[in-house]
Amino acid sequence: MVWYEEEVGKLEAKIKNGTIKKDQNLFYGSSSFKLWDTLVDDLDMFDVSNIAFGGSTLEACVFFFERLVIASRPKSLILYAGDNDIGDGKSIDKICFFLNNFLIKLDTYFPQIPFSFISVKPSPAREHLDWQIREFNRYAKERLNARNNSYFIDIYPKMLDKQGRPNKYLFKPDGLHMNNLGYEIWKNEILKNSDIYLVQ
Repeated sequence: MVWYEEEVGKLEAKIKNGTIKKDQNLFYGSSSFKLWDTLVDDLDMFDVSNIAFGGSTLEACVFFFERLVIASRPKSLILYAGDNDIGDGKSIDKICFFLNNFLIKLDTYFPQIPFSFISVKPSPAREHLDWQIREFNRYAKERLNARNNSYFIDIYPKMLDKQGRPNKYLFKPDGLHMNNLGYEIWKNEILKNSDIYLVQ
């Protein structure tokens, strides 16, 4: 986890000095959240903070939970993670294990807040890993649907083209990170049920 230390340290400092506000609807996870430059404006009717860090895996999100999530004291939590674990070649069983560890920490420290998990997106860069993406999404959906106050936000089908392949027009040239069209889909899916995902 040494690779993440510099960025996590900067986030910790911003939480401590108030640049990143506490008691917000907290977005946590990988660069798909970190690069969402319009997040605050897109959800301007809600109090939102973003503590995502680049390249993060679900494993890293578990590891830094105490330092980032607990320090932020969220009133709701939305997570996007697992994409990079799949990209790194971790087994689905291992990634599901990380998700369960995350849920244990969530239940220990914030059992009452709404928790939402955004499904791993289909992307042109990782189309060769589509089976793993769909399998992990299936498990995550089943796991969250069995919990109270937990929600699975399924953006996967919204990001496919008419042939059922990742829609390249939603992505930047690298085929992995989204452009504004991709984020528009995410925004709409969150706002569709914002009354359960987010807290005013």
